[in-house]
Amino acid sequence: MSQLLLGCIADDFTGGTDLASTLVRGGMRTLQVIGVPDGPIPTDVDAIVIALKTRTLPAERAIQESVAALQWLQAANCRQFFFKYCSTFDSTPQGNIGPVADALMQTLGIDFALACPAFPDNQRTVFQGYLFVGDVLLSESGMRHHPLTPMTDANLVRVLQQQTNHQVGLVPYAAVSKGAAAVRDAFTEAKQTGKRYVIVDAIRDSDLHVIGEAAADHSLITGGSGVALGLPSNFKKAGLLADTLSASDLPAVGGLSAVLSGSCSVATNGQVEYWQRTRPSFQLDPLLLAKGEDQINQALQWAAKHIQQGPVLIYGSARPEAVKAAQQLLGVEAAGQLMEQALSRIAVGLNELGVRQFVIAGGETSGAVVKALGIDALRIGAPIDPGVPWTVGLREEPVALALKSGNFGSVDFFEKALEQVQ
Repeated sequence: MSQLLLGCIADDFTGGTDLASTLVRGGMRTLQVIGVPDGPIPTDVDAIVIALKTRTLPAERAIQESVAALQWLQAANCRQFFFKYCSTFDSTPQGNIGPVADALMQTLGIDFALACPAFPDNQRTVFQGYLFVGDVLLSESGMRHHPLTPMTDANLVRVLQQQTNHQVGLVPYAAVSKGAAAVRDAFTEAKQTGKRYVIVDAIRDSDLHVIGEAAADHSLITGGSGVALGLPSNFKKAGLLADTLSASDLPAVGGLSAVLSGSCSVATNGQVEYWQRTRPSFQLDPLLLAKGEDQINQALQWAAKHIQQGPVLIYGSARPEAVKAAQQLLGVEAAGQLMEQALSRIAVGLNELGVRQFVIAGGETSGAVVKALGIDALRIGAPIDPGVPWTVGLREEPVALALKSGNFGSVDFFEKALEQVQ
């Protein structure tokens, strides 16, 4: 068995896939597992990503599950560890980024870590500690309306400081622009002044390579998938990772195709509307589901009539005002769970109809669908759009899956993804 070089913990499923895709781009053969493994894993991997569903759990549960994942990775003798969260720093004043990072650091016996959610390739940049989405502050982006983790403050030093009792500092762009040595010096200075965390600025992909190089000897790195761009080259320089062009190779998977969307993000709503211009779709209504209307069978009967002619879309995505109305009547958690359960049962029904290629939009939806399909691990392939690769679920009958974070992907992402796999 090749030694596991990097052990990663992701706070949701699509976030895990995003990180795994970044590592594959760097030449690391990467496996994503759904929850802490309870059996053997393939031996021909360099990195493993344990995808959890902890982003919106109560902080104590998120800590317990994340520490259990870390302990498994420690037992697997990983050389370095990575805590992956969303590039829009999705969290609340109560957590979960700070509390989980605190617990991971305590378990590892360390007292310093960087935090960098930047991903310029996906229009996420950090400057002077402020997170931008495209050309607007995080607090002015669509994330301010997120139903579970509304982000109304773009100052990440301030956001993270609310979630931890330890001091949070900043490594500004003035240091990052001077290279890895300057960033290492900034780390040292921050530690000497009592900082346990530093938010690190990054506005270009080259900055992420600089940060990765500066953190080569860090036991734990926290951030979005972008900051992992520089990690494979560290292992290559150390003679631990060979150059390979086959890290993204996946087996071919035939069969019918479908798109399932539970995300209500601005990006996904745009992708749904783009699809509807030329292709068939079926919308689920959480209020009707709550009243007991059998929309699941209705959706499957509708799909059976259309799917032989081409891919179909079944979605619960809606505009912010409709989401709020459903949440007020059903409760935030209940409304989300109702839609996830419906889409996961529909995925099983579609699989029985012969669907073997799924595009799934939304982190929570992706997790529910993968679990319902009986998939414990995913091989990671080449990206469709930044942060979103095709994957193949490892089970007796393989299934191809594109698991998309709600905020990611071009407006024609659904069509683009299916063209690639077909």
